[in-house]
Amino acid sequence: MNFRLLSFLMIAMSIGFASCSDDEDNTSTDTPEILSVNFTGLENLGAGYAYEGWVIVDGAPVSTGVFTVNDNGDLSENSFNVPGLADASTFVLTIEPSPDSDPTPSAVHLVAGDFNGNTANLDVGHEAALGEDFESSTGAFILATPTDSDDTNEQSGVWFLDNSSGMPVAGLDLPELPEGWIYEGWGVVDGTPITTGKFSNVTGVDNAAPYSGPNAGPPFPGEDFLLNAPAGVSFPTNIAAAVISIEPVPDNSAAPFLLKPLVGTIDANAEVHSTLPMGNNAVATNPQGTVTRN
Repeated sequence: MNFRLLSFLMIAMSIGFASCSDDEDNTSTDTPEILSVNFTGLENLGAGYAYEGWVIVDGAPVSTGVFTVNDNGDLSENSFNVPGLADASTFVLTIEPSPDSDPTPSAVHLVAGDFNGNTANLDVGHEAALGEDFESSTGAFILATPTDSDDTNEQSGVWFLDNSSGMPVAGLDLPELPEGWIYEGWGVVDGTPITTGKFSNVTGVDNAAPYSGPNAGPPFPGEDFLLNAPAGVSFPTNIAAAVISIEPVPDNSAAPFLLKPLVGTIDANAEVHSTLPMGNNAVATNPQGTVTRN
């Protein structure tokens, strides 16, 4: 059993114990009930993945059903029959492989919420989801290409560090992610997001350097866009924006996931080698939802 599932069960058990009473008339039912779901901010996961809802009933996760989302954000299903729904305490939305042979929740918990009466309001900050809303996260970066010896292409590299004090330090202030999630940096070139690599530590290198030159880069997440340009893009280039996303593990797509807490736009005349700010974008990209039992 993985850590996220264990945490999920512990939350359920603690809520269940707190709600126990000596009232012998407070019995559960196995009669199917209807769960209506409503979400904003979800995206099409593409082939191979789907969303799945779960409720805690008598201390165990019970699937409420699987659904997909199209490019317009429309759900394939928004009403489900769920046995024992009256006894559910918490709802969690996960991302699952599709098809999925595992009857238990994955580690990728996206939003969650506790029932208050017959309604649960869902968000990423719930402890059974990511546990953070990222609204206090901050970021900064510099434009530079330290992995080559050419000083004429400095707007073609982005590094998430802050050198305003004269010494480079971490440019990102981000919370530790739970199992099932990882950060990824991006540079946007001619409207195309290009990865700078995935990372979990803001004071270490990221996991890839597919476009950098032969020299060592600084010990922070980032990338020089110098070599092996993707189709439709030319290097070196001028980066138009820097983005930090939060990606599911395993990742459903080579594009940025819907969670993008930090975004920094880059003016064409932006000064290279100087610290540039990122804006907090969490409110705009955090998905939300409501589930109702009736």
